[in-house]
Amino acid sequence: MKEIDQCPICGCEVSNRVMICKDYLVSGDDFEITACTDCGFQFTNPRPEDDKLSDYYESEDYVSHSETKKGLINRLFLMARKYTLKKKLRTVRKYSSGNRILDIGCGSGSFLDVCKSSGYEACGLEPDEGAREFALKHYGLEVKPIENFLQLEENTIDVITMWHVLEHVSDLRLYFQRFKEILDEKGTLFIALPNPESKDAQMYGKYWAAFDVPRHLYHFRQTDIKNIAEQYGFHLETALPMKLDAYYICMLSEKHKSAKSKLIRSFFKGMKSNLYARRNDKNYSSLIYVFKQDGQA
Repeated sequence: MKEIDQCPICGCEVSNRVMICKDYLVSGDDFEITACTDCGFQFTNPRPEDDKLSDYYESEDYVSHSETKKGLINRLFLMARKYTLKKKLRTVRKYSSGNRILDIGCGSGSFLDVCKSSGYEACGLEPDEGAREFALKHYGLEVKPIENFLQLEENTIDVITMWHVLEHVSDLRLYFQRFKEILDEKGTLFIALPNPESKDAQMYGKYWAAFDVPRHLYHFRQTDIKNIAEQYGFHLETALPMKLDAYYICMLSEKHKSAKSKLIRSFFKGMKSNLYARRNDKNYSSLIYVFKQDGQA
């Protein structure tokens, strides 16, 4: 295991344990979440070594990459994705300009396919070989390995999207530095993240599915993602809710807590979370953060 001795955002060398969460997907092991004593940022610590992280994704139930229709949760995920793909595209169109789009951690290529079909010059990066093969076979998309991120030329991208991906990357600062380099000066950065200050996170605590240790290395509050983005010359244009995520996360969390999905209870808790967020600083279960580079209106 790899011990993190400095806060990834502010550099403080002191952190305290917040809770212990279980990996419900692959290993069944327990992992600690610690919080920086200075800025409060929470991160999984210790965490697997970088060359061992891929071992914790080896499950057909990891629906971010899987296209399986086995099980109720997977079927509901695939149904909801058809709606959310179109909504993501509308969001990108509304808040950005330009035609060159990069989807980092594009999985099996579903959003990339929607972008290409809508006229974007779209490219994708994905670490999982099986997901890249699926994208090629089913969508005709040549998705590149994530290592190509370091080779992209400067000022060649108008839009970068990361849909629930940033919390998985080991080197946050490297990614933000590259965002700044490869984005056009008028470019836009879209980052979707789960929110540990949401009502569903409060209700489920250590069972909250979006902690997803150890795959989720970081657990961003709204202030955290703004803080690190500002260090690299980005300002927050807006934060948009992903309301369906609350229902899906509550369903998974119920399964973690009681070994059953409990659809009706999950639905009402998801509704409660969304209603709470309307009155409490937009603290929805997940949020899409839209960033522009400083100097843009």
